[in-house]
Amino acid sequence: MHLRRTRFLAVLGAVLAVLIAAVTPAAASDSGGPRPTVVLVHGAWADGSSWSKVTSRLLDDGYTVRVPPNPLRNLTTDAATIRDFLSTLSGPIVLVGHSYGGAVITNAATGNPNVKALVYVDAFAPDKDEVVFPLAGADSALAVPPENVFDFVPYPGAPAGDVDLYLKHDTFLTSFASGVSRRQAENLYPSQRPLALSAGFTPSGPPAWATIPSWYVLGTKDLIITPDAQNFMATRAHSTITRIPTGHLGLITDPDAITKVIKTAVRATR
Repeated sequence: MHLRRTRFLAVLGAVLAVLIAAVTPAAASDSGGPRPTVVLVHGAWADGSSWSKVTSRLLDDGYTVRVPPNPLRNLTTDAATIRDFLSTLSGPIVLVGHSYGGAVITNAATGNPNVKALVYVDAFAPDKDEVVFPLAGADSALAVPPENVFDFVPYPGAPAGDVDLYLKHDTFLTSFASGVSRRQAENLYPSQRPLALSAGFTPSGPPAWATIPSWYVLGTKDLIITPDAQNFMATRAHSTITRIPTGHLGLITDPDAITKVIKTAVRATR
């Protein structure tokens, strides 16, 4: 009796081992190869926590996610910071940028063979020699006299004439965080990270979207980068466009839709 039970347990263990071996790789890699690391790059007047809802969804589904800080100082050096970070990762990468972070990934991914897909979320996707601020669109909440939307704050070591730009309270709540509950917007406002004035006027380099497949999540109620401006950039980049009825912070108000697009980009790289 003892021998039979031992043999039964041995057979059961072998069967379970086979099942685990069969199921686990499929869950981890979808179709056989290594699953890309998803790198999320935040934009101006935000930080990595702006991605928290998307990050948690991707982690729950077994993805490797990294959210490096974006310095928000100068497009060239910001892109270099992210480019250096990407160089430390092995295997394929899906690179995602929100708002100004889109301009950063456009430059950071150029020439990196590990970056298999770009995902833009309410983001700038500049072409060579373009600067960011004019790409927001003629009807953008930012397309007014700067003193109406920004508080100017000096910072140590700034180039001559450069300052940090903080969004004024009203602009932050009614335009930047439109669609976010008033209470949450009020909580976000004090911790906004400023964008240096020079970053918005640094010419962009050769665009990664010219050689890397891209996806674009377009917020149809965005007041910071207008829907028309987003559509122009996404169409020019030959991005696969997903339109969602959100403002500029769709990554907070509709993280499911954005996570779905990121997963689509991941699957397309396999």
